Amino acid sequence: MGHAGAAAAAVRYLRSAPAPGPVEALPRPELRCVRADERAPVDQTEFRRVLGNFATGVTVVTAPAAEGDSTPAGFACQSFSSLSLDPPLICFMVGRTSTSWPRIARAGVFCVNVLGAGQGELCRAFAVSGADKFAGVRYDAAPVSGAPRLAGAAAWIDCAIHAVHTGGDHLIVVGRVNALGTGESPVGPLLFHQGRFAQLDG
Repeated sequence: MGHAGAAAAAVRYLRSAPAPGPVEALPRPELRCVRADERAPVDQTEFRRVLGNFATGVTVVTAPAAEGDSTPAGFACQSFSSLSLDPPLICFMVGRTSTSWPRIARAGVFCVNVLGAGQGELCRAFAVSGADKFAGVRYDAAPVSGAPRLAGAAAWIDCAIHAVHTGGDHLIVVGRVNALGTGESPVGPLLFHQGRFAQLDG
C-alpha cells in the first residue's frame, strides 16, 4: 500500500460508521528509498542509536471504547508534540501496523496523558500488545471525549481527530484540543533517553 492508499484507508476509518467485530490494522507498508541493488543511505540501527540522544517526554494516548469494542484503547507514545496555538492543535505519530490505532480512529477522539516521573511501569503496561492494558489502572473520563484520563498523569489533553497524514511507516495524527489540564499535584515529567527512562535532576 502506497502513501495515497494509506491516507485513503485512514479517511475511511474516520468516516465509516462504527461496526462490530475486530478492526484490521493497516498493513505493513512496503516503502523503499533505494532500489534492491543499492545500499541504504542510513543503517536502521544507527538511525535509532543517534536519534536516541534526543530526550523525549512519554505519553499514553487513550480513546473510549467505540461501538463493537468492549474496552477502551490505548498505547504508549513518545512521538508527541504541540503543533498550533490558533487553532489549538497537537500531533502524535503511530506505526501503521499498530492494532490500537484503528480503534482510536473509529472512536474519533482521544486523550493524551503526559506521564509523570515514577510512571515508568504504567508506560510499559501500555507498550505491550494484546494485553488488557487497563487492568488495575485508575482513570476517569476526560470531560469532552470521555477517553480515559489516567490517574497521576502530569497533564492531559482531550482531543478530537482533526487530520491524518502518512509519514513513511508511521501515520501523523493531528488532534484538535477541546480541553486540557494538569494533574492534581505538581509532578515532574517521565523522560526517555538512550533507550531508558529518566527524570529531571532536582
